Order: sequence, then C-alpha cells, then structure tokens
Amino acid sequence: MRNVTETVKQLIIINVLFFVGTLALGDVAYKYLALYFPENPLFQFWQPISHMFMHGGYMHIFFNMFALYSFGSALESIWGSKKFLFFYISCGLGAALLHTAVNYYYFEGGLNTLMANGFSKQEVLQLLSEGKINTKWQELLSVSDFKNFTEAYMVTAVGASGAIYGTIVAFAFMFPNAELALMFIPVPIKAKYFVPGIVLVDLYLGISGQSIFGGGGIAHFAHVGGAFFGFLIMWYWKKNQFNENRWN
Repeated sequence: MRNVTETVKQLIIINVLFFVGTLALGDVAYKYLALYFPENPLFQFWQPISHMFMHGGYMHIFFNMFALYSFGSALESIWGSKKFLFFYISCGLGAALLHTAVNYYYFEGGLNTLMANGFSKQEVLQLLSEGKINTKWQELLSVSDFKNFTEAYMVTAVGASGAIYGTIVAFAFMFPNAELALMFIPVPIKAKYFVPGIVLVDLYLGISGQSIFGGGGIAHFAHVGGAFFGFLIMWYWKKNQFNENRWN
C-alpha cells in the first residue's frame, strides 16, 4: 500500500477529529459548521471552509478519506504539500460556490413566483427562517419547484466530497491510463474514462433530482463544482507550465 503523505495525513486527522466532535455535540456542531444558504440567518462566513471537514455518517467519511488517501497521496508526492493543499482547498471552495449558485437559482425562481402572486420577500424569508411554509406555496409552485425552493434554503451541505472530486480529476490528468479497480465494478477502468463518467452521472442526477440508490441528501452540484474547479486549475497549470518549485 502507498505510504500516506504528510498533508493528506493531517487532513484525514482533522476530518476524523471533526467527525468525532459532531458525534459528541450533535446538531450544535452542524448548526455552526455545516454550509447554509446565504439568505439563511444561520449562515456564517467560515462555513464554506468548515463544511469541508464535516460528514454526515460513517460511510460518508470513510469513502471520502479512503479516496483522499488513495488519490491525494499520489498527487502530494509529486507536487509537494503547499501546492496540494492549495489545490484541495480551492476545489472545496469551488464546490461550495457552484452548490450555492445552483441553490440561488432554485430559490430565486421560486421566490419570484411567490412574489408575483402577492407574497413579499420579507414574509417568505420570515416563515422559512422559522422552519415553516405557507401551504398556498404548494399551489403556486410545481412539486419539483417547491422541493428545490425549500431545500435550497433549509438543507445544509457537509463533506469533503467536492475537494475529493477535484483531487480525482487531477489524478486522471496526471495518470490518465491508471486502471481503477472498484468494489462495485468487476473490470478495472482507466482513470481518463472513469472520472469523466462519474462526473457526468453526478451532473445528470443533480439536474434530474434522482438518486442511484433511491435516497436523497447528496449535493451532486457540489461534486460537479469540485470536479470543474479541479479541471480548470489543472488546465491552467498545464497551459502555463506551472513551476512546481515555487510551491516547495
């Protein structure tokens, strides 16, 4: 097995400590450290960073940390710690940015419909901030629009998945022909095929509102955002022949 590199090891330790802390503190930790919609009064400026170290359950943190170890260590061993950390955090912030932008699109669309039908923005925000809705909203919005509108405001985002997706994209850039053997796919797949495939699946699930396993609560656009920013950074570095020595 590949030796874990120093920055990857520290990131894993921080994520585990945050997870243990959430087990001890419960909802209080999520209230302050998960990523809320900016119109929500519970939003804080540090949440785009802190949400990257929060996770929703044992399997969530296990798969993210396993991916961080598997792909991140390979990148850090080539780039060095500073460059890898910059890349990792940038992808996590990119994930938060796209996730929030999509939520704004859904929220503003629903809000504009309600305002066109006599509701004031202040009235709508007041009810949502109390965790309530007006049942008349369901008559004015379609089922999917109502769901997207309310979830954009109320549902939080947690997890390192956006940063992980960026890391996986970078791995595919660096090692396109590396064969990835996954427990649920019996045949190894080259990284240059596998990575675009999972990003497209996430994009489809985000747009359609579906889930492969029938559950919800997955921030698909955060995954896509992390992958997209990872691609942009890798493309920029490659185009400009980035000098790695500046990061050592």
